[in-house]
Parts: sequence; C-alpha cells; structure tokens
Amino acid sequence: MLSRRTGLLALPGLALLLVGFLVPSVAMLFAPPGVSALDIFERLGRMLTDPYDLAIIGRTVGLGLIVTIVCIVLGFPIAYLLARSTSRWAGVLLALAIFPLLLSNVVRTFGWLVLLGSNGAVGQLLVGLGLVEKAPQLLYTELAIVLGLTQLFLPLAVISCYSAVAQVDPGLDDAARGLGAGRTRTFWGIVVPLSAPGMVVAATLVFAGSVTAYTTPYLLGGSSQRMLSTQLYSYSSVSIDWAAASATAIIMTVLVFAVSGLSAVVGRRGATS
Repeated sequence: MLSRRTGLLALPGLALLLVGFLVPSVAMLFAPPGVSALDIFERLGRMLTDPYDLAIIGRTVGLGLIVTIVCIVLGFPIAYLLARSTSRWAGVLLALAIFPLLLSNVVRTFGWLVLLGSNGAVGQLLVGLGLVEKAPQLLYTELAIVLGLTQLFLPLAVISCYSAVAQVDPGLDDAARGLGAGRTRTFWGIVVPLSAPGMVVAATLVFAGSVTAYTTPYLLGGSSQRMLSTQLYSYSSVSIDWAAASATAIIMTVLVFAVSGLSAVVGRRGATS
C-alpha cells in the first residue's frame, strides 16, 4: 500500500520529466524540423570521418579531461582541509569556496577576458617582470578555455569531494598514525581510497559540464578554438543545418552517458573493494 502511494506521488514529477525533458530531447536528437533520421545518421557518419570534425571532438574531450584532472587535483586537497578543519571559520571558508556557484557564468568568464586580454593584468605582469617584450595573446587559446572552465567547475569539485571526505571517520586517521603511519601515508592509504566515490562523482560532473559548456568556450576560445558546444550553436543558429546540429548533439550525449556509465562502474567497484 505504501509503495503504491509513493508511486502515485512520483507520477506528476515523472510526467513533467517525460513531457518537459525526454520528449523534447528525443525530438531534438532524432526529429528536428524538416530532417529525417536517415539524414542525421548520414551526417553523423561524415562527422566521424571528417578530420575537421574529429579535431573538434578531440579538442572537446581533451580539454574536458584536462579540466577534470585539474579540478580534482586542486579541489580534493581544499575539500580535505575544510573537512578536517576544527576552526570556527571552517563553515565560512566552505561558503567562500562554493560562493562562485552563485555568480553568473557570464560574469566569471568576462573576468577572464579582462585578465587575459592583450592589455590585461596577466600580459602586463609578464611584460613588467621582463619575461616577454610584448604581451602574449592569451585569449582565444586552449589555455584560456582551460582556465575559464577550471574556475567554473572547481567549486563543484570541492563540494563533491568535501561531502565524501566528511563521511570518512577522523578516528581512522588517528588510528593509522597511532600504528606508525605518517600523515602522507594516512592521506593516501586511508582518506583517498575511502573518498574515491566522491572524487568519481566530482570527475563526472566536471567532465560532463566541461564538454557541454557553451558560454566560456565561446567567449574565451572564439572561432579559432571550436568545441562541440560552440559548433552545435553554429549549426543550429548560424548555418541552420539541423542534421549536423542533431549529429553534434548525439555525439555530446553519447560522451556524457559514456563517462557517466564508466563512473558508475568505477564507483561500484570501489564500493565493493
């Protein structure tokens, strides 16, 4: 009786999900205006063999992996220090770490435009230190995209890792050190393995966000550093090529689902080991 009532309570949400998300998504992927499914898969086949499109796919996946690694490497130590901190300011520091999530992506990205521009602070600093004679072109490069996406998703990695580290009993650290293990060995032998599921979740969220982000790659990468998201916008709003737009969306969807499935397998194995 209780399960039936629970199912009835879930029906409105499931109906909204079906009508508002699943149906439009399937229509976008396989039934755009005036295009048949055969045209979409034919265009998809051409994209998977065309060097230009393959370069865009490779750049998207490569930069997504780099951003994911950087966010985990930077975010996990921050999360560990916050979770193990006994300071009364720990809560304030955690709030500051995730505060950027409350800001618009456009606002944070425009900050990088100011810093990385030809007359920006970074270029002027390099010139002032005598490292270069002329301020280098940092905008519209892969480095600019990596910096922007890292800043965008680092708070997400921090909060995901923080929730995992906070669930690891601090008494295990004390027990390991009492048995002669140093802080480094305790960190790598106790904290990291037990926090692995949280890191897997963080990596999944960061990678999925990186390969589908549009605003940051568009503003910091320009037309010279195309990614799948900016290419999708170009097909759907500039050239109005719905077959190519749907094929691009299929590739992005497959990438996200593949990484999510791989993360689920890794997390399940980590939980059972």
